This record gives sequence, C-alpha cells and structure tokens, in this order.
Amino acid sequence: MASDDTRPLTLRDVSEASGVSEMTVSRVLRNRGDVSTATRERVLSAAKSLGYVPNKIAGALASQRVNLVSVIIPSLRNMVFPEVMSGISAVLEETELQPVVGVTDYLPEKEERVLYEMLSWRPSGVIIAGLEHTDASRAMLKASGIPVVEIMDVDGTPIDAMVGISHRRAGRKMAEAILKAGYQRIGFLGTKMPLDHRARKRFEGFTGALAKGGVEVADQQFYSGGSALAKGREMTETMLAREPDLDFLYYSNDMIAAGGLLSLLEKGVDIPNQIGLAGFNGVELLEGLPRQLATMDACRTEIGRKAAEIISERVNSPEADTPKVVELTPKISYGDTLRR
Repeated sequence: MASDDTRPLTLRDVSEASGVSEMTVSRVLRNRGDVSTATRERVLSAAKSLGYVPNKIAGALASQRVNLVSVIIPSLRNMVFPEVMSGISAVLEETELQPVVGVTDYLPEKEERVLYEMLSWRPSGVIIAGLEHTDASRAMLKASGIPVVEIMDVDGTPIDAMVGISHRRAGRKMAEAILKAGYQRIGFLGTKMPLDHRARKRFEGFTGALAKGGVEVADQQFYSGGSALAKGREMTETMLAREPDLDFLYYSNDMIAAGGLLSLLEKGVDIPNQIGLAGFNGVELLEGLPRQLATMDACRTEIGRKAAEIISERVNSPEADTPKVVELTPKISYGDTLRR
C-alpha cells in the first residue's frame, strides 16, 4: 500500500477514475481532438481530484521543445525586473507557454552557465536582459534555433530581436532637462559600470550632453552591491562634504536617489532651488516620499509585454513577420526635485 501511495500517477489512473479510455484522457489533457464537453469535464475533474500532472517531457520528445520560455535576468533584488516579469507573465498566461527564470547577478560567466542549462531543456524561446554577452553565450543563442529577444536596451545590434529603450538617449534627455533648468555644478552618483552596461550607456549619454552644453560633471562617486536608501544617503553626504557647492545630483537609479533626498530634507536643504535631484527607473514604491522625485520611466512592464508577444507569435507562427527592434520612449517626470 505504501508503494502504491507514492508511485507516480499515470494516464491509466485518470482513465480508470473517469471511466474513459487512456487515448481519450490523453486527447483531453493535451487539448487535442474532438471530445464532448461532458467527457472533457469528467476527465479534468478526475485528474484534478487525483492530483495528476501530465508528463510534458514525453510530448517534448516528439517536438524537441517544451512549452517553457527561458527568462534570464540579472537580479530579483531590485524593483526593476519584477515589473518586467509581470509584463511577460501577463502575456504568456494567455498561451500554453510558461516563463522559467534564471538570475545572473550581472556576471557574464554566470549568464553563460544559466543559459547553457536553460537551453539544455529545449525551451520554446529565450528572453534575456541586455545586449552584451560572452562569445560562448552569443554562439549558443545564435545556434538555438528558437526565438531570442534581448530586452531593456536598444543601443546595439540584436542576435535576433530586441525590445527596450535607448539608455544613451535617456541620459542625454535628462542632462538637457537639468541644463535647461539652469543647474551648472552637477554631481553623479551611481553603480560601478563595467558589468552594468545600461548604466554605463546612460552615463555616456548624460556626460556627452553636458559637454555639448559646456558643462562637465563636477564630481562622481560609484558603488558596488545592491541599491538601497542607506547607500544613497551615505554617498550623498560624502559627496557634499567634498563638494558643498554642487547644485544638482543625478543618481543612476531611484533607490539611491531617494536616500539622498531624505538626507537632504532632514538637513533642511531647499529642494530644488538650492540642490536639485533626479534618479532613473520611475519606481512606483517611492511615490510616498515627502517630495516627488524627478525620474525617468524605463517602460519596464511594457518591455516585458512586447518581448513576450514576439515570442508567442513566433512560436505559433515561425514565419511570422515580427519586429526586430522595438524601441520604447521613456518620459521625464519632473516631480518636486527638478525645476521646470
């Protein structure tokens, strides 16, 4: 009896419980063939009461693919990628496809390992963050024979398709808004950039636009590790102790910008007249701050949706004429920390 209690359930168990043939059970569970509504409901009810889950590997042996979409992202520790995942899930839940997530911690070698393991399961598609990969990762993606969508960035050439924003343009637009507001002594605070290519591109666009306006970044400070309010507070205080005459602080993300904002408010600094601030990402969680932070929306949910739509359409119609490049346009939110 103990052995029977723990053995895997089979189609025969569902067949016996529902009173129909194994072939009919198989057709119902694969949503194939002409089966009456009453029979379908009886089979599904029996499968549910037994706790039966179909073995998708068996079906995959014939098609050489499973109904999984590999989603490879750098982190789940910040507010950015959960919103991307929400966009992906919203589209895929209307299909037979399911997302499965791998995290790389911004490490190219780890991305290579995660991608290797993911592709060994023969997924139906890959959604992967960024355009920069190791040669081995690029080779695997090119040879996979499945739809590949690189997300978050369009400043480069995709392996197959890409969905995102231009981070260089985002940095440039923010610099132009800061200069237009009359700020001249500008500090930059952000993540160390060798492995965060999108932050690097925003910084390049930002400094390039400042230079065009005859302004250089007066001071800059970089950190490694997760983004947090405490880190933003610490960096802000350190920078202003070093350069007290700065009149604007531009942060590479909203979380550290929020820490800087809280620190300055506690000190009674007149924001945005004495010092202006801006971040990046448009994190909704921070809308409860005492002042609305100037920021730029990174279109995260829409990026996830568009990427999943391309994968879904290509899986259903391999010859579908889907776009190779989908560029979304982020907008500046001036809030209460950037003069207009």
